[in-house]
Amino acid sequence: MKSVPIAKKTNTPSGMRQLPAIETLLESTFLSSAIARYSRPLVTEAARHTLAALRHDIRRNQPIPTLSMDFIAQMIIQHLSEEWAGFAQPVINATGIILHTNLGRAPLSDPALKALNAIGGRYLSLESNLSEGTRGVRTLELRRLLSVACHAEDALAVNNNAAAMLLVLIALAGGKEALISRGELVQIGNGFRIPEILEQSGVILREVGTTNQTSARDYEKCISERTGLIVKVHQSNFVQKGFVSSPSIEELAAIAGKGQLPLVYDMGNGALLDTAHFGLEHEPTVMESLRAGADVVCFSGDKLLGGPQAGIIAGKREFIRLMLNHPLLRVIRLDKLSAIALATTIKSYLDKNAALELPLWQMIRLKKEEIRSRASTIAQQLKTQNIAATIQDGVSLVGGGTLPEQELPTTLICLSPPRAVDKIARRLRLSSPPLVARVEKDAVLIDLRTVFPDQDALLPGIIAAAWAQKD
Repeated sequence: MKSVPIAKKTNTPSGMRQLPAIETLLESTFLSSAIARYSRPLVTEAARHTLAALRHDIRRNQPIPTLSMDFIAQMIIQHLSEEWAGFAQPVINATGIILHTNLGRAPLSDPALKALNAIGGRYLSLESNLSEGTRGVRTLELRRLLSVACHAEDALAVNNNAAAMLLVLIALAGGKEALISRGELVQIGNGFRIPEILEQSGVILREVGTTNQTSARDYEKCISERTGLIVKVHQSNFVQKGFVSSPSIEELAAIAGKGQLPLVYDMGNGALLDTAHFGLEHEPTVMESLRAGADVVCFSGDKLLGGPQAGIIAGKREFIRLMLNHPLLRVIRLDKLSAIALATTIKSYLDKNAALELPLWQMIRLKKEEIRSRASTIAQQLKTQNIAATIQDGVSLVGGGTLPEQELPTTLICLSPPRAVDKIARRLRLSSPPLVARVEKDAVLIDLRTVFPDQDALLPGIIAAAWAQKD
């Protein structure tokens, strides 16, 4: 669309009179897409800010390129993109980190999205006994699906894994002690520390052993009438090496059995498939952990399960029922949309289609050669636009506090910008749609493992636009 000049002389107070009214801007076609995305009140606020900035520059005789409608509209849109950078929108994840916490962790599968579209916007039997015509048990069918998938007596889901552990401690050991190894008192993302979260339950954390060495005997020595349960936390987001040891679930189960105590395993990741089949080291599965003797296992729905955010608790029926009857459950229960997505995700596992249907496993399964072919095509397209692009070997990560130090071989598109690399990376992040890449040394790296194939065609245009922008 051609620009429509409003004023030839913009650097004089008379230029003020040439500035368009806010309503004129809002009714123009230049801002229609911005209003559809951000809402009219937010665009109005941005227009006021932009016009105020232009008036400021005019008063001080600052150089202004033009006062065309499209120029002012672009200033407004730029202000919106910076002020509302986190506004919900699709993002192209080119970092190679599959479970990227800042980008929503596990993408949902097509079956889960279809179920949300088909059921989420309508009424559903969330808490209704259709056979009897009475109120039913909330998400009962989801609990049954989880039980079958985990090979557990019973299961339930809450809004995240921290909430799951909080419920477990309060329901099973309220006012008592929970034995936990010092080497498992970890910190998770954004400064949250497991012990600080668990202490909110009112349960006293009794630390046993040392940071790098904890034995079965350490637990046995600390058991008393004040002990409510034993907790084991899987070290899913860090690795200890060297002189390190801790008792297995089997060993702890024997100790817990003697003391008639529940053994709770916070495994975090929640793998239902053997990661060794995908070129990674073997990660304990939920089923293995329960068979090994854990009475209750807690894990996340959006990590290695590949579903929506949720905290899943699976294990012995007697313990699950204590949690189902606890009033805290209503505070942290799963919402209906997450319940729909989680149920559909679990069905993919039960149908043995998880590796084919869930984006998490699709991305993990991708071979380096497949990625190289896609990367070569995009790099060639960029070269025709005089953009310095090469391909090189690299590694992808599972991420999300999962499988630390385990890497997947990949092929990277390496961009060498003629100016500051951080500026190019920022422009990519502020593009539409945003493109989030990695920055290493003097290059922007794009890993197509985490880019959906139907997004490949968008990359050359986004990168070219960022390259063409002037400082």
